[in-house]
Amino acid sequence: MTLRQRFQAIRDTRLFQGVVFATGVLLILVTPLVSALPGPGGIFVFAAGLTLILRSSLWAKKHYVRFKRWQPRAGGWADWGLRRASAKRREAIRKERERAESPPPGEAPRIDDPLPGAGMELSPVDHGPAASARASTPPQH
Repeated sequence: MTLRQRFQAIRDTRLFQGVVFATGVLLILVTPLVSALPGPGGIFVFAAGLTLILRSSLWAKKHYVRFKRWQPRAGGWADWGLRRASAKRREAIRKERERAESPPPGEAPRIDDPLPGAGMELSPVDHGPAASARASTPPQH
C-alpha cells in the first residue's frame, strides 16, 4: 500500500470525517473573535471552516446546493473558493458556448461607431425575368 492509499483509507473513516467536521464548526464559531482583529482574517477563517464542513458532510452539501440555487452568484464564489471540479467543468462549458456564439474577431462591430453599418446601404434588387436575362449577358462597352 502506498502512502497516498494509506492516507485515503484514513480519510475515508467516519472518525476522521467527524474530526474534520468538528474542526470546521470550531473555525466558524471562532470567526467573530478573529473578525474583531484588524484585517480581513475573519473571512479566511470562515471560508476554511466552511470548506472543511462541506468536504466532510453530506447534510451540509445538500444545504449548499439549495443555497446555490437560491443565490447563484454567491454559489459561484463558493465553488471558486472550494476549487470544485464540477464548477470548473461548468465554467469550461460556459466559455465554450460563449466562444461558439461570438462572431469572429474581424467581424465584431466597433463600439465607438455611432451608426454601425452606415454607408453600406443596399441597392434595390429586381427579381423579375428581365433582371435574370441582364445578369446572364455580359456588359457591353
